[in-house]
Amino acid sequence: MTIAVYQATGRRKTSVASVRLILGTGKKTVNGKALKEYLGRETLVTLVEQPLEAVGMNGKADVVCIARGGGVSGQAGAMRLAIARALALMDQNHAKTLRKNGFLTRDSRMVERKKYGQVKARKRFQYSKR
Repeated sequence: MTIAVYQATGRRKTSVASVRLILGTGKKTVNGKALKEYLGRETLVTLVEQPLEAVGMNGKADVVCIARGGGVSGQAGAMRLAIARALALMDQNHAKTLRKNGFLTRDSRMVERKKYGQVKARKRFQYSKR
């Protein structure tokens, strides 16, 4: 008996998430912990589950994720993209729905680097005329 496993990778900021999607009971684990326990915030849990709910697979597929780099928010965004990509591999009809809702687009925003002669990336030192 072969079990269909769909694997995909997602990135956000400096985070990378590798996701395995297996048809099952809806159990979600990240780095060996439960999704809600790992992320902590309910808003991030909702963000990660959005692609599953868009195609009606929430509770029908087990999600096993390995997240590395960045912070919790970036990892949640990476997981969301990886889950969406795995669902797109599962079924072409899912891909159309996910693309329409914007789940298959990588968020390319990154932290702007600090410039020399300034406090931060855009904030400057106070100017004194006299």
